[in-house]
Amino acid sequence: MNDKKAIYDVAAIGNYTKDTVVHPAGNRQVDGGGVRYAAYAAAGLGCRVAALTRLAHEDARVVADLEQAGVDVFPVFTPDSTQMRLEYPTTDPDLRILTAATTAGAFTVDHVESVKARSYLITPSIRGEVPIEVVRHLRATGATIALDVQGFVRIRQPDGRLVHAPWPDASLVLSMVDVLKTDAVEAESLTGESDPETSARQLNELGPSEVLVTHRDGLLVLADGQIYETQFHPKEMIGRSGRGDTCLGSYTAARLGVAPAEATVWAAAITSLKMESDGPFHRGLAEVEDLLQREYGLVSGGPPVPTAIPTGNTAGA
Repeated sequence: MNDKKAIYDVAAIGNYTKDTVVHPAGNRQVDGGGVRYAAYAAAGLGCRVAALTRLAHEDARVVADLEQAGVDVFPVFTPDSTQMRLEYPTTDPDLRILTAATTAGAFTVDHVESVKARSYLITPSIRGEVPIEVVRHLRATGATIALDVQGFVRIRQPDGRLVHAPWPDASLVLSMVDVLKTDAVEAESLTGESDPETSARQLNELGPSEVLVTHRDGLLVLADGQIYETQFHPKEMIGRSGRGDTCLGSYTAARLGVAPAEATVWAAAITSLKMESDGPFHRGLAEVEDLLQREYGLVSGGPPVPTAIPTGNTAGA
């Protein structure tokens, strides 16, 4: 394991998930979890990244893989990993049926308080995985708080099926968040609005200064009252799972160095390349920069990440 850094650019928090992906094209087993997808995306941009996760000892290879990618891992080993089944009954990537046979349990303040970062990415899969007291602790650090809403609107029913449910603590939690990520389905369940821009503006009023809405075609970002929207450009759609986590990880990492408009394009490009295969983002920056120029008209001068970490926790640019 690498020497633990005094302070990280990005710390991703969430349970590893052992995924079974069921798709009309066939079934496959995938190592998942928002924490993995977000950590790999941020590390791919050159950030100093920590991953805080919970998983069973039998899945410890996931820790080794993250460390090989340059991520410092802070694991808690539990009796079971979270086991997910992600069923896509059609070719529409936004329509899926989720179930969880087991879970790795909830984080505590003790687990997160020793890891200092400029930005914390809260990426749970199921409500209760990251309790409010953990969010409150991270908010008090003064760092940027980025949160994926999926692990707060999803609840696990007795049969294991995950469904969207009313979120009584939405106003409280979102008042502590700087960057919120949601997909189009989750956004509609929260706001009742099917239009991504309308739902983003409603969520912005609850506290987050920047709202990301992913959908089957691309990414919409609301920041500083402005809308930035761009499409995904994968050559083929193989790895839908982890789309939003990759998007959040790359956007939050990019925001450490550039403004929202450019961060939006970086996030869309990295997510596009990730979706061309199962698993997390593993492509080189040269491929990202080629896609940026070819499809987005952006000539990059290099990844938008600071080369030094200032003293103390500071929010993103």
